[in-house]
Amino acid sequence: MVNLTATLSTLIAANHILDYLNVLDPFGHISVRNPNNNDTFFLAYQMGAAIVSGPKDIGEYQVSDGSAVNGTRGGYAERYIHSEILKRYPDVNAVIHSHSEDVLPYTITGSVEVQPTYHMAGFLGDDVPNFDIESVYEATDPHDMLVNTPRLGAALAAVLGTNTSQPGAPLYTTALQRGHGFITTGTSIEQVTEFAYYATSNARVQTRAIGLSASAGMGIDGVHYLSTEERRDSKNMNIWISYKPWKQWVIQSERSGMYVNELGTPPV
Repeated sequence: MVNLTATLSTLIAANHILDYLNVLDPFGHISVRNPNNNDTFFLAYQMGAAIVSGPKDIGEYQVSDGSAVNGTRGGYAERYIHSEILKRYPDVNAVIHSHSEDVLPYTITGSVEVQPTYHMAGFLGDDVPNFDIESVYEATDPHDMLVNTPRLGAALAAVLGTNTSQPGAPLYTTALQRGHGFITTGTSIEQVTEFAYYATSNARVQTRAIGLSASAGMGIDGVHYLSTEERRDSKNMNIWISYKPWKQWVIQSERSGMYVNELGTPPV
């Protein structure tokens, strides 16, 4: 049995890190699968990531349908993003949903796709699909852009595809959401935090590169992205190196004095 205190401490720390790094606004969220019960997951209640501080701020939900368990009351309307991704992909253990303003322009500019610009973004792979919720609305759905039902969550999860060599994993680690933000997935809290940060960092670099190329009169075609082989091998590097930025980010967020983790520093 895994010590749940360590898991929850890590989840709290991740909320703080993602706020500190400007990856999550007050409406973004991160979840983790229960290490002692693959059928449930943990997700903070409706509150900004910066103020998540203890077990009282975290709910437990069923992977099967996003319903609350063990005395959990309420929760994010968009918890179905997490439940449906975790249900569809058994190898995924953590999910982040972000409204990053660095990424948002790429969700609404159909002519410019997200591309890995440097090695830390190799995990983005050859394609970052863009989910358009308008394509799956039914007549009675409010058009508020929220993924707030199991059906909408399942539609979003499906755009991640299936890795034929590892059927329990998605083909794509990350997907955009038109006019909304992005999701990214990982096998651990540490890994998904790394992916979310470098997805936003990559968007900033790509935007600047496109601007420089345009100012030189070369347009979008003047930007040299990672090759297919570079993306593949950089992704392998991204996967095993996640412990390195995590240790630094934990210390930086703690030393900032802006956050409270009642469960203490998470184990490394």
